[in-house]
Amino acid sequence: MSGSLADAFRAEFPVLERVAYLNAGTVGPVPRRAAEAARRRLDHELLEGRAGERQWETLLSLTGSLRDAYARVLGCDPAELALTRSATEGCNIVLSALDLRPGEEILTSDEEHPGLLAPLNEARRRRGIRVRVAPFAELASEIRPQTRLVACSHVSWVSGRVADVEALAAAEPPLLLDGAQGIGAVPAQVRSLGCDFYAGSGQKWLCGPVASGCLYVRRQALDTLATPWPQYASVEDPARALYSRMRPDAQRLDTGTLASTSAAWSLAALELFFDYGLDWMHERARTLAARLAERLRERGLEVAPRGASTLVSWRDADPAATVKRLAAEGIVVRSIPGFDVVRASVGAWSSEEELERLAALAGA
Repeated sequence: MSGSLADAFRAEFPVLERVAYLNAGTVGPVPRRAAEAARRRLDHELLEGRAGERQWETLLSLTGSLRDAYARVLGCDPAELALTRSATEGCNIVLSALDLRPGEEILTSDEEHPGLLAPLNEARRRRGIRVRVAPFAELASEIRPQTRLVACSHVSWVSGRVADVEALAAAEPPLLLDGAQGIGAVPAQVRSLGCDFYAGSGQKWLCGPVASGCLYVRRQALDTLATPWPQYASVEDPARALYSRMRPDAQRLDTGTLASTSAAWSLAALELFFDYGLDWMHERARTLAARLAERLRERGLEVAPRGASTLVSWRDADPAATVKRLAAEGIVVRSIPGFDVVRASVGAWSSEEELERLAALAGA
C-alpha cells in the first residue's frame, strides 16, 4: 500500500500530532470518528432523554451491529459471540461457567497477564482445581491426560511471542485464548485458530472505550457452559424471566447492557478499520514492529524473543526510568512489572520516523 494510505490512516488519530503513541497494548489511541460518534449519541440523549421505545430500539440496533462487527473481526457467527467489558471478563465467564471439578488441572503459561492469572487463582481457591504453569513456548508438549483446559494468551503481553495455537487446538483439552494482545493486532480468525473460546478486549488494539470487548464461544462448546451472569437479555422471554429458558446462543453470556455512547464509539472505530482493511493493518503493524526489533538489536539492546506480532520488548536495567525518560521525549511506551522489560506496541498508525527515533533514544 502507498505511503499516502498510511498517512491518511495515521491522520485519523489526533493524539499522534503530539506524541509517538506506542501503548495500544494497554489502551489504544482514539480515532476522531469514534469520538464524534460517541459525542453525537451523548448529545442526542442529553436533548432527547434516554427513555422510550425508540431509545431501546436504537440501543438494540447499535449492540446488534457491534456484535456483527466483532464477529467479522473474529470470523465467526454473531450467535457465537457475547459482548463483554474486557478480555478478563471473557476469561472469567469461561472459568465460571465450565463445570470444573476438584482435582482437575488447568494448564497455563509463565507469560500470562494478571487478567487471566487472577481468575485462575480464584478458580483454584474456590473450586479446588490445580493450575500448572509451563513455559509459553512449550505449552503444547506439557498437556497431560488430566489437563481439563488450556488457558493462555494468543500473543504474550510480555514478549510478543505468539502461541503455538495449531498444536494447542489439536490436543484434546478445550482451549481458551486470552486475545487481549491478539484481536485487532494480528489475524484472529477463530475458525482457523481452532480454539474453543477467545476473549477479546475492545479498548486496546480495536481502539474502543474502556469497558468494551467480546467473547467467542465455539457453537459446539456453548452447551458446556452455564450462564454465570444471567440478566434481562439472557432469557428467551424477559416477560416471564422466572420461568423462561436461557437463550440458545452466546448472547446469554452478555454481561449487561452497553451504554449507547460506548457501542457507538466501538462500532465507529471498527468501521474505520474495515474501511482501511484489517489485512493491510495487520501486515503494516507486523512489518513495522519487526523493523523496530531489528533497529533495537543493531543498537545493542536485548530484544525479548517474539513472534509475528505487534509487540516489541527489550531488556532494561531500570524499565520505569526508561519509560519516564522516553515520555519526556514524546514517546509513550510502558514497562512490564516483574519482567525487567520495556514494551512498545506498534500499530498501523505508527510511522517509520517515530520508530527510528525510539530505537535511537532507547539505545542512548
